[in-house]
Amino acid sequence: MEFILPPLPFNKASLKPFMSAETLEFHHGKHHKAYVEKLNTLLSEQAVSYRSLEEIICSTEGKLFNNAAQAWNHTFFWHCLSQSARHDSVSEELNSKIGSTFGSMEKMKEKFNQTAEEVFGTGWCWLVKDTQHGQLKIIGTNDAENPITKGLIPLLVCDMWEHSYYLDYRNSREKYLEGFWQIINWEFVSDRFHDTKIVNLTEEMTNKPETTASL
Repeated sequence: MEFILPPLPFNKASLKPFMSAETLEFHHGKHHKAYVEKLNTLLSEQAVSYRSLEEIICSTEGKLFNNAAQAWNHTFFWHCLSQSARHDSVSEELNSKIGSTFGSMEKMKEKFNQTAEEVFGTGWCWLVKDTQHGQLKIIGTNDAENPITKGLIPLLVCDMWEHSYYLDYRNSREKYLEGFWQIINWEFVSDRFHDTKIVNLTEEMTNKPETTASL
């Protein structure tokens, strides 16, 4: 199995002023690409074959896990962003669940931001669905850690590695997070909430799409 770098689902210049084309050029075109390429190199050295990217993440460790998870995390992150973000795109069911869990959408954002800023060093901040207990949770993970290894369904993620924000916001995670809420693809997040299974990114990352976003 060989993976490809999927194209961004939006134009690189379309997220300004909250995320610059330069940031996306480095983040997607350099960092994300490097994880995919390293993953393919590691897989070529393996005697074991895998059915999906998700299987690799849930059954390996070390370098193979790190690069597989980072390839998955980044692809998921891009889908969480949109050039036409609209808060009214949040489904009624998700909005209601956020309200009953956190008190309100604004309180959820406050909790998310607090958790994101507390991620030490590099990592990710996630809004996830725990189907076993029927709950929404906000969790921070370090390095390449991914909630799917714990059976949680990711709904939304924010990349807290420095390369995600340093060109635009220098060392200010707070300002980066302010911008993040302006470009969220709530339709994608809502779709994930209504899914009963973890989104499978394997097909997207192994087959070149017929059409791609203008870069």
